[in-house]
Amino acid sequence: MLIAHLPAGYLLARRIAPRLAAAPGDVRRLMAVGLAASVFPDIDLVYFYLADGRQTLHHDYWTHIPAFWPAAMLAAAGLMWLARVKIPWREFLVFHAGIFLHLVLDTATGGIAWGWPVSLHRFLLVEIPARFDWWVWSFVLHWTFLAELAIVGWAAYEFCVIDRFRDLKRRVTWRILARPSTDRPGKNP
Repeated sequence: MLIAHLPAGYLLARRIAPRLAAAPGDVRRLMAVGLAASVFPDIDLVYFYLADGRQTLHHDYWTHIPAFWPAAMLAAAGLMWLARVKIPWREFLVFHAGIFLHLVLDTATGGIAWGWPVSLHRFLLVEIPARFDWWVWSFVLHWTFLAELAIVGWAAYEFCVIDRFRDLKRRVTWRILARPSTDRPGKNP
């Protein structure tokens, strides 16, 4: 996946954040956590380009190993428990969901080692052949990129149309409710 991780993270977080929020203000924070998590495994690209010299496929780094994430979150929860810090389970759950969404999306065309540490085999649904000198064109001109465009379009629709319509509906409702009582029938003195 090249461009669909963040939009897919938005679609996921938009569905789970309101359900997990304990207070109305929590939704934005959980949305931010979900969006960050949906792209976080690609933080390994910094190492891939700056330190490794592109010698190792970045899907072989620890950030793209599914077994790493439950272990890391349990370790973090254990340390927080030992330090007597309240464990943010809602944030952990949203973060974990975003991470695993990223890994599922990468399984489609990039390959993920779902069996690690037992097996180093990378599961891959569709192999994209290197047909162009610049690898990006091989992805963009492959039929699987249409799925990415569909995810981006769906997220854009929900963000621009559905969310904006809901905001407009709230503003109109607020204006109707905020009118002076003399404008309402039967309320005139």
